[in-house]
Amino acid sequence: MFSVGDKIVYPMHGAGTIDAIEEKDILGERQAYYIIKMPGEVKVMVPTAKAEQIGVRNVISKENAGKVLEILEENETEMSNNWNKRYRDNMEKMKSGDIYEVADVVRNLAFKQKEKGLSTGEKKMLSNAKQILVSELVLAEHASQEDVEKLIDNKITMSFEEYKAPAQETATIANDIVKKFIPFDGTANM
Repeated sequence: MFSVGDKIVYPMHGAGTIDAIEEKDILGERQAYYIIKMPGEVKVMVPTAKAEQIGVRNVISKENAGKVLEILEENETEMSNNWNKRYRDNMEKMKSGDIYEVADVVRNLAFKQKEKGLSTGEKKMLSNAKQILVSELVLAEHASQEDVEKLIDNKITMSFEEYKAPAQETATIANDIVKKFIPFDGTANM
């Protein structure tokens, strides 16, 4: 059970604060609802009886926020090359409500975007995952949205440069060598 003022996470929506607990009569059924104030002045109503069942949980601690940031510093985890399967797998991670899984989605898609770009659907997913991540870290770290966004971007950029940039440079050098010594204009002697 949660109380007014608790900072909670609503899976697929992000983190917010319980503004009130109110009884509402909706479609002839009277029940108690958490009124959750989300970022951007959005309010969401969640039935108190089903809150835990649908994955509503407390915001992580400041200590666990540090562990989330460590995930952003790691190399990407394996993802399917099939965009449809990759999308479904990432959606499952986001639906879980597990902040560590959401951080994994953010890092992996950000890496993929830097490497070769994302489809429209994956761009939207990255944006949504990042918003969910930012909203929880803002409450856990007691920081501004702008500061948390910069921190996430910096962590991802640093880890991308550590894990992916050297591989990209090697591939570019190898490609340049191949082009220099193997003409592709049909004049190669066979």
